[in-house]
Amino acid sequence: MKIGIVGGSGLYALDGIAGVQETEIATPFGAPSGPLVTGTLNGRAVVFLSRHGAGHRLLPSEIPFRANIWALKSLGVTHVLSVSAVGSLKEEIAPGHMVFPDQFIDRTFHRETTFFGRGIVVHVQFGDPVCPVLVDVLAESAGAVGVTFHKGGTYICMEGPVFSTRAESQLYRSWGGAVIGMTNLQEAKLSREAEMCFATIALSTDYDCWHEHEEEVSVEAVLKVMQENVATSKQILAHAVSAVPEARTCGCGDALKDAILTPLDRVPESLKADLRPLIGRYLNCA
Repeated sequence: MKIGIVGGSGLYALDGIAGVQETEIATPFGAPSGPLVTGTLNGRAVVFLSRHGAGHRLLPSEIPFRANIWALKSLGVTHVLSVSAVGSLKEEIAPGHMVFPDQFIDRTFHRETTFFGRGIVVHVQFGDPVCPVLVDVLAESAGAVGVTFHKGGTYICMEGPVFSTRAESQLYRSWGGAVIGMTNLQEAKLSREAEMCFATIALSTDYDCWHEHEEEVSVEAVLKVMQENVATSKQILAHAVSAVPEARTCGCGDALKDAILTPLDRVPESLKADLRPLIGRYLNCA
């Protein structure tokens, strides 16, 4: 078991990793956001990646999601914990609270969200887009740390980088959205295709602009609350890494079992090579 941690706004490094090594990885989908930091945290093998790159230089739509997830998979990652700043769409989710979403709605338009195509057709199940075991682990860890958290809820993933209009924000609330962000949907989809367990730590930094009695969201407000929560999110991650069960019982690890429609002997050899970290065990059985 190896746990990948994807850091978002404000979380650009993770304290406490022993035996740190930085690894540059070339992928068939381009370069990842930056070097991957490997080591151990509380005795568990981990890989850390800063989603937006050094100096927070990548817009949400510029993040090389496929390269990031492929790189994590190629290093043997089996579980992904993704940390993300979000806006709250519900009164009860106050700034500073943490949410562990169990659903997503995709409102992005300009992003690659699959490893497949170009000669191989794959349709994975995504009705339950996050790993229920990891959500339980995060809730347990947040309780142990003593932070206010909400287990479950729908994450609206918008294109960005501009924040919502008030009309959009009200629409998302009418859909039952709990939080809104710009990054985690692609990570969830690609992690499922890579047969990795996935869950999100969504850090509520503000009320989205629907809230009549709060100031409209600003970058300064987001970063201020995010910085205040970085230490807490690191505590949750440290606890969660220790609490992830050794045995996988969730089914995430077999997401491709009945999802590959193209006969593997019809898949181009060059494509097989590109996708070997993802489909290698099925190629070996073909």
